[in-house]
Amino acid sequence: MFRSLLLKAARSSRLRGAVEQVPVTRRLVSRYVAGTKEGDAIRAADELVADDLTVTIDLLGEDTHDRDQAKQVADAYISLLNAVNQAGLASDVEVSIKLSAVGQALPGDGAKIALDNARRVCQAARNAGTTVTLDMEDHTTTDSTLGILQQLRLDFPETGAVLQAYLRRTEADCRDLAYEGSRVRLCKGAYNEPASVAYLDPHDVDRAYVRCAKILLGGPGYPMLATHDPRLVEITGSLAAKFRREQRSYEYQMLYGVRPEEQRRLVRAGERMRVYVPYGEDWYGYLVRRLAERPANMFLFLRSVASKR
Repeated sequence: MFRSLLLKAARSSRLRGAVEQVPVTRRLVSRYVAGTKEGDAIRAADELVADDLTVTIDLLGEDTHDRDQAKQVADAYISLLNAVNQAGLASDVEVSIKLSAVGQALPGDGAKIALDNARRVCQAARNAGTTVTLDMEDHTTTDSTLGILQQLRLDFPETGAVLQAYLRRTEADCRDLAYEGSRVRLCKGAYNEPASVAYLDPHDVDRAYVRCAKILLGGPGYPMLATHDPRLVEITGSLAAKFRREQRSYEYQMLYGVRPEEQRRLVRAGERMRVYVPYGEDWYGYLVRRLAERPANMFLFLRSVASKR
């Protein structure tokens, strides 16, 4: 019930207006979201890169309702990539894109529209000297997303994938994608999924994450381990050593504003650490959905307000 209420709140413009007026909320937003404009994302990325962190930038928003809107999102990513290049950040900054934002969910030929728009973004990324990672959404989009990934990799093999450990299918997907040159971000997963397709017990999710990490770190691809969980960070480091992975042949990933001191600790230890930096007008929905998707997120965000660790 709590999750349902939060998800409804995420779509309430009236509640957003009230929330925006609360000073503590504005401080919270500025911590977890770079801002609403392209320039805000570039400034945040520049500051992180100055601290030897790498970055992936996400333009918030996934409720795309027509072909023109999908094209506008792709155009915004192309503009962002040009700005990344002009700022001299392309070697350290890539972008993450949700296929739903570029047309995947549109009726009829949504998958083709998303593929065409994503291909334009990937070309812009290559022109800038950087890469694109396709974010993963709820389980109903997994086959479509992996199918579009396969098509994109014919021309842009550097395109990154995201797999969610809590889905029961993900170990098999890891095996399929653990090949030379394949960039794969592994996260726990955060959508409200049924038990028929996902592990619901947090301990089962953690165990699935470790099994998937073993597959990716044991293969010849480039794993991107996305987690804020101190125990999983430690386990990942142990697995990397077990499989004799050199530092920077894989990377850690964390959200902007979450455990920033831990991010810098990993950098000081010689690891590559990539920060997921969101920006855009849809910051309200992003924050509320992060809280709604898993109860643990509420504790994570509240704890990080009280501590920079």
